[in-house]
Amino acid sequence: MKIQTLHRDGPARVGHLTIQDTPLRTPTILFLHTARYKAPAFSELLLTDGSTQTTKPSLHIGSSIFSNKQQKTQSNACIDNYLIYPKDATLELHRSALATFKKNSECCLLPAKKELLQEVASATSAQLFIVSYAAQLFSSQSSFVDYVVNARQTIGYQKLLYLPYVGDPVNIAFLTYMGVDCFDSFQAVMAAYNDTFLFPTGHWAKTMLAELSCTCPICVKHKDASTMTQNEILTHNYYALHSEIQQVRNAIMTGTLRELIETRVRASPHVSSLLRLLDRTQFPYLEQRTALTRKHPLLATTTDALTRPEVRRFQERVIQRYEKPASAKVLLLLPCSAKKPYSSSKSHMLFRERILTAGNPAVVHELIITSPLGIVPRELELTSPASSYDIAVTGHWDAEEQTMIRTLLKQYLQKNTYEAVLMHLPTSLQKFTTDLFDQPVCTCQDTPTTEESLSSLARELHHVTSRFTRTEPRTRAVDNIRALACYQFGSALADQLMKACTIRGKYPYQKIMDQDTQLGMLTPERGLLSLTLAGAERLADAQQYWVQIDVDVPLKGSIFAPGVHEADEAIRSGDEVIIRKKNQLCGVGVACMNGAEMTEATHGEAVKLRHHR
Repeated sequence: MKIQTLHRDGPARVGHLTIQDTPLRTPTILFLHTARYKAPAFSELLLTDGSTQTTKPSLHIGSSIFSNKQQKTQSNACIDNYLIYPKDATLELHRSALATFKKNSECCLLPAKKELLQEVASATSAQLFIVSYAAQLFSSQSSFVDYVVNARQTIGYQKLLYLPYVGDPVNIAFLTYMGVDCFDSFQAVMAAYNDTFLFPTGHWAKTMLAELSCTCPICVKHKDASTMTQNEILTHNYYALHSEIQQVRNAIMTGTLRELIETRVRASPHVSSLLRLLDRTQFPYLEQRTALTRKHPLLATTTDALTRPEVRRFQERVIQRYEKPASAKVLLLLPCSAKKPYSSSKSHMLFRERILTAGNPAVVHELIITSPLGIVPRELELTSPASSYDIAVTGHWDAEEQTMIRTLLKQYLQKNTYEAVLMHLPTSLQKFTTDLFDQPVCTCQDTPTTEESLSSLARELHHVTSRFTRTEPRTRAVDNIRALACYQFGSALADQLMKACTIRGKYPYQKIMDQDTQLGMLTPERGLLSLTLAGAERLADAQQYWVQIDVDVPLKGSIFAPGVHEADEAIRSGDEVIIRKKNQLCGVGVACMNGAEMTEATHGEAVKLRHHR
């Protein structure tokens, strides 16, 4: 049994699982297959007690689930002591049950006690870890989130995590996002036994369904639910599980799992609370596993988007790393636009026209106010998620959004100071931001794009910029790229990279030049700086964003995880990284997994190489 990760979306992954020489996909459903309950034809992995013969790969359950103990076969992985004691039992009871567990099995039982996770995981070479008493853990919100995160961190990236008795179409997307790989069909069986249908919108009793909205092969044969037998309801539930796990895999591959989760959790207050707990208490875990860039727009349709890991990371980098362009003296606050990046929108083109006609435009620094990101400096408009997100616009800012924006502005202004402030914001935004500034000039009457507002903006810009010594555009271009480099690498590395440099090219395609040597380039595809070998040399001694590879690893195309000897744990998927052999620079590229996974993984692309020696 072995797993190979093919796609990632946060802690969730689509993997290639080989069991009994049969290739399978994860996340997956283990369908119960016994003399009483037959697995559906589309099932790929079975959960059996050994009483029924099958040619499909299967996991064998010992006597702790089924009353009649069956003879175990050598061809099937075996799960003994499937359930031991609940989390509230003493450590001694847990240890007594674990003492009988076979340590050389491909499967390992994880006790419900978080304190025993490290002890158990380090004592086995198992590939599949089963959470015992998962149903009881799941009912306890804070305990469940803390336990599953700790379990995933303890067993690492290369092992499978199986959560029995819990998965259904409402929560599978969320549980996969937490890092769970395997589920089973027990919820489908128990629901059918109680004449209950499983849907992504919740559990619906047979008597509650006036019409059948399902189009699965079994439901289309019936006009209404009242004529369906328990076995037919069970078949429907199997189809519901199968459909949901396929949707989850598709969402992971397209990078839209979080969007799917936020629609699913609306059907369950319990799962909704688990998502909020996960976001608020496990940010480091989520952030480490969340890529810097994404291909699909971030859809911020619920308040849960305010605490998404990519949103919080962007906000933290703006506050902790980013430094405004040194030549900027005038802060201009602007609203966001529906079109991204902002500069391609009609409204921001109008704003830009007024800035450029001000006489000294290079002293003006634009800061966009938006939700869920809070504040976006113009230099970061190409970075993810600022480059591609969408939010429902109502003109109303709720209390959470107001608090978030005010907090970020206060923190930003503690580090970045200006000599004048212009506010070209709608009145709905002015109401809760104006008091944060000392004598700001408001140039917007009603809406920012009216002729009256634009004329006021042009007039005030001309007046305020004329007070400062003229700043040349080429100077401001260098400052802008340094500000982006601060966000990407931190201020120390930004200073090393940008020392005595000039900028060539027209935004958004700009090159960092040291006389005639190119050090890096900004492109809108990534929204980050891509380094050349000469640029990497400037950062080689910084001991950040490095990947140490083995001496015999060929430098061609991609560097795979088995060739990585060590890596900076601060690396995130999508980061620009420096490749070293024997501590000497030998290449530069883009990380395809985070630094911790690079070191641990035994397969997969670790770095996509761009330049090498």
